Amino acid sequence: MNDSGWQAQFRAVYDRGVVAWSAGRRSPATMFTSDDARFLAGIGCTAQELFDFVDDAQEYGEPDFDTVLAVQAIRREHFLTVMGGKPCARVASMADLPAKTAAVDGITWLPRLIMKARLKLRGEMPADLMYGCGGDRAFAQQMNLTLPGFLQLARDAGPDDRRIIDAVKQSAARKAGYAKV
Repeated sequence: MNDSGWQAQFRAVYDRGVVAWSAGRRSPATMFTSDDARFLAGIGCTAQELFDFVDDAQEYGEPDFDTVLAVQAIRREHFLTVMGGKPCARVASMADLPAKTAAVDGITWLPRLIMKARLKLRGEMPADLMYGCGGDRAFAQQMNLTLPGFLQLARDAGPDDRRIIDAVKQSAARKAGYAKV
């Protein structure tokens, strides 16, 4: 499926999710059809992940669809090119994640978000975890980042935490108007 084809279908599934949410169908199983779930699986997304995005957008007004699409485009590319379109058999445990209060170089939430981004890329997100949750969105805004930008940074950095940490610090410094943090 070409880029515009999957994007148009993704938009249609997302829009059906919004309609379902408005009608009170507020679970992944009731929001999406089995055909929707198959399509999502083919682009490396779960019904739970898209449900979380739709639910937060309806409840909190964010993330917008363009952000969701950009995040999914990065995941889809990784899923198809790196993972060969094969889903990961492993799902992480919530106990594997750093605490919300964990910090690195004085930056709270960053260790958790690094792990969440890597889990998202590999398709290992537990159902109780959302890449792009309210905490992630607040962190990204505070650090002058976007959710897709951070996911791309994590993809490009691979296992190099220091590269991510330094990039986040540089981004936050630009927001603050300083050369360095």
